Amino acid sequence: MKVSYQWLQEYLDLDVNPRDLAEKIARTSVDINDVYSLSDGLKKIIVGDVVKCEPHPDSDHLHVCQVDVGEDEPIQIVCGAPNVQEGKKVIVALHGARIADNQKIKRGKIRGQQSNGMLCALQEIGFSDKIAPKDYEDGIYFLPDDAKVGTPVFSYLGMDDTIIDTDVTPNRGDMLSIYGNVNDIAAFYGLKPDFKELTVKDEAAEKTSDFLQADITDPTIAPTFKLRLIKGVKVADSPLWLQIRLWNSGIRPVNNVVDVTNYVLLKYGQPLHSYDYDQLPGHDFAVRHAEEGEKFTTLDGEEQSLKADDILVTAAGKPVALAGTMGGEGTAVSDRTTTVALEAAIFDSVMVRKQARRLDLHSESSMRFERGINPATVETALDEAAGMIKELAGGQVTAGIVTGSEAKVADKPIKLSLSKVNHVLGTALTMDQVTNVFDRLAFAYHVDGDDQLTVIAPARRWDISIAADLYEEIARIYGYDNLPSTLPVMTRNRGGLTPRQRFIRASRHDLEGMGLNQAISYSLTTVDKAKKFQIDPVDEPMKLDFPMSSDHVATRMNIISGLLDDIAYNVARKVDNVALYEQGRVFIPRGGERPEEQEHIAAAVTGQMVANSWNKKDQPVDFFQLKGIVERYLHNIGVAGKVTYTATAERSDMHPGRTADIKIDDQLVGFIGQVHPQTAKEYKIPETYVFELNLEQLLATAKVENEYTPISKYPSITRDIALLVDSTVENATIVDAIEQKGGAFLKKVHLFDVYEGVHLPAGKKSLAYTLTYQDDNDTLTEEQVNKAFDKVTSFLKEQVNAEIR
Repeated sequence: MKVSYQWLQEYLDLDVNPRDLAEKIARTSVDINDVYSLSDGLKKIIVGDVVKCEPHPDSDHLHVCQVDVGEDEPIQIVCGAPNVQEGKKVIVALHGARIADNQKIKRGKIRGQQSNGMLCALQEIGFSDKIAPKDYEDGIYFLPDDAKVGTPVFSYLGMDDTIIDTDVTPNRGDMLSIYGNVNDIAAFYGLKPDFKELTVKDEAAEKTSDFLQADITDPTIAPTFKLRLIKGVKVADSPLWLQIRLWNSGIRPVNNVVDVTNYVLLKYGQPLHSYDYDQLPGHDFAVRHAEEGEKFTTLDGEEQSLKADDILVTAAGKPVALAGTMGGEGTAVSDRTTTVALEAAIFDSVMVRKQARRLDLHSESSMRFERGINPATVETALDEAAGMIKELAGGQVTAGIVTGSEAKVADKPIKLSLSKVNHVLGTALTMDQVTNVFDRLAFAYHVDGDDQLTVIAPARRWDISIAADLYEEIARIYGYDNLPSTLPVMTRNRGGLTPRQRFIRASRHDLEGMGLNQAISYSLTTVDKAKKFQIDPVDEPMKLDFPMSSDHVATRMNIISGLLDDIAYNVARKVDNVALYEQGRVFIPRGGERPEEQEHIAAAVTGQMVANSWNKKDQPVDFFQLKGIVERYLHNIGVAGKVTYTATAERSDMHPGRTADIKIDDQLVGFIGQVHPQTAKEYKIPETYVFELNLEQLLATAKVENEYTPISKYPSITRDIALLVDSTVENATIVDAIEQKGGAFLKKVHLFDVYEGVHLPAGKKSLAYTLTYQDDNDTLTEEQVNKAFDKVTSFLKEQVNAEIR
């Protein structure tokens, strides 16, 4: 909530720097998003008076204005706003001024006419389109006639106020109102709030019940529902002070009726709804569940298709509002409205939350209904709104309130023990210190002996229901910083990581050591992305009943999709070389209520992993570079089984010629390859290589224990061999054959050349290998090596039909 410091000062004798106050709120009540003033960064923006306005001689839309800015002579400014006119006080940015987005205003000529500044719209001095009044959407803003020429504009527009933007947690719905903020600030500064409540004066003789009725048959949907009526109103713009209150709170002014309801919402946290009485289909109100598939057009002009869980406010049985969310288009207050029906209610918070999220109709009202409403101020807010509408829009408020339902304001007595308070907080507070906290909070209480007291939690703090809630209140008002720092009582058990934790941590360290950066993606994604890139495909993911957005509707069944989103984010921002890995859980439905959770590790790389330099050419990542990372990782974790890479074209999201399944002893543990070009196009990313491994299977597979062998002191002997084989023969097949017949002294097989070209027969390729022989205990002889090498060549001819070159 955007809290106005000047508004707080109306009810509290505050003599605190606004930023210090914000820090105190953050340390005591709720988080702070920002502390700012609309005038921050602006300068040389003053009040001007347009004394003369003529059309520009060389333009059909520009005007040449003579503007009094408090100097000896008016200055000339060329203005393109369609509503500029003589005799209006306007916002003037002088030569050298700074306006929104740090733009500097300079003198210059516009189509041959000298312009010595700028006449500004509200948006040009920092107001967002969301809060600027619609009347001035396409033109400059007119200041009040009594604005003093030549003075800064900030005080006239409320831009000298400081706004404290609070981030209210779900449990502190009371802080979504000035009323709640005043009470809380008063408590931790020890102040007495002077909160002013307005009432209806001089009600008309006519009774509200003669014009409106309300029958709430199911009070669980609407525990409180009240109505008032104001006749003979004249809808117009609100006074500037009220508009300032609203736009400083992030709400756009509309008219004097709607603005009053929004003002009261901000003041008390009580949403109100105003209806054009004459446009209602009837005047007997009710609240009911919607019918499945029922249609309703909301204020934004959108037709909503409703479900049976949604709740509606009806008149004569026809819907006039989505309860707690948004009103209907046909009954909204307009310039022609003369009679206003005013509603104040409390609706079921769970139903409102589900309804607002499903229809994506989040509003200031729904946000408050979701977190709770103070039942003690429903009628107070309704009366104040009716009185203000009468004051600002004229008319008469009919006598009395029509009540369809009313939740009782029940006291919540909670017993406390002083010794328990001190035990929980680690303090040595006295009874006087504890009761002083409740005095400052304005909580009623009575002391029962030396150690016991009973505290009455007021209705405005509906988040308090048990003793633990009061412990928190004592701690935060007493001051978290004042709580003593004590070490917890600890046992002498030796800590450490489990084998599983060590394995996962080592996996992350391995990939980071090979140049990959860790990413953390959402565990929720779309159904389509969840179904892609699965190691062992499952038809459908587990879906959420009430997703927060359309991008987070299902649990992920792979990690690669999230990494590709991260790559797309980086590529869109001109980061071409991206190498990411992620270790995390995927959720595989297996027919039960809960999915099977598996730890996976995956990587995605695009661009270059090794930066080019003066002595190295560009080398974009390819299949073999990423395969080398996987091989090194599997070697480092000590996989004892035989690792094979089997080419596959069965994975539709992967390139059919550059993808392989990864198996350990014929058990599928993952896959590696290039993302299919069509899939890459969908993600808006360049050529990208990925792999994903099931860590559960890697954890379960047999491991090689650490072995340490001395380096041989005897020389090695190498032999090179070049083979002409069919193009379909894989390198792995040849290496297996060499190792099978290489003998006990063969230490290493290294492929150093691959050639396919015009000098070879069609369908053939040349592969060249270096074989390294070494005896750990003696010096090898040429005869021993030649004998072993001859066995290899003979076996290759027989096994893969190789021709020795």
